[in-house]
Amino acid sequence: MSARVEILVVKFGGTSLGTPARIRRAARRVAALVASGRRVVAVVSAMGHTTDHILETLGALEAGRTAAPAREVDRALATGEDLSAALLAAALNTLGVPARSLRGGEAGVRADGAFGAARVARVDARRLRALLARGVVPVVSGFQGERSDREVATLGRGGSDTSAVAIAAALGPAPCHIVTDVDAVYDRDPRRHADARPLPRLSHGELLDLARSGAQVVAADAARLAAEQGVPLRVLGYDAAPNDERSGTFVGGAR
Repeated sequence: MSARVEILVVKFGGTSLGTPARIRRAARRVAALVASGRRVVAVVSAMGHTTDHILETLGALEAGRTAAPAREVDRALATGEDLSAALLAAALNTLGVPARSLRGGEAGVRADGAFGAARVARVDARRLRALLARGVVPVVSGFQGERSDREVATLGRGGSDTSAVAIAAALGPAPCHIVTDVDAVYDRDPRRHADARPLPRLSHGELLDLARSGAQVVAADAARLAAEQGVPLRVLGYDAAPNDERSGTFVGGAR
């Protein structure tokens, strides 16, 4: 693979995939990035409130009886990201961009730990690199990995951010874009404070401090991993133009 070709990981949050129109918008973003000469790996969260709905359904099934086994909960939860990955890959193919959806384990994300609280142990990026070399966009289910016993385990809330950063670290590190429902990282929650200010640039340490203090734009585990692995980040809104190279918040050496 030519060293001059930039690999870019783009993570799409659930809001950015919440409707068919937003999935098409996400596909156009990826298509524009590919057209600009980048090789793109997309990582996806479950659409909208899918995870909450799955948890509500599981709760209704319990009806005061014994809780569902943690293994089955994780397998149910993982379907939310799998659906998003398949839909985005389908949308990309309709635009003429070859794409293939991959579950976390299929993409080489290896996990350790208990169901519902696993951690990324490592990422075997060989399959991702092989697809990129063929001009195929891998669309990876975030929030999940495969344990050594071949079981699917979820990474906890915010786990799709962690998936994306871990994949970016394994591919270079490569830059990672976090596409979300706010247009930047703010000094305070813009939904609660009208005078909140967008922060155009942050160090990894500053982002980690914000995440640990409760800011929810980037998950704390993902911010920590980005700092440890030197993964450049860019946080931007899903409605930013695909060719907009300046909006959002840049973290570290992000472009």
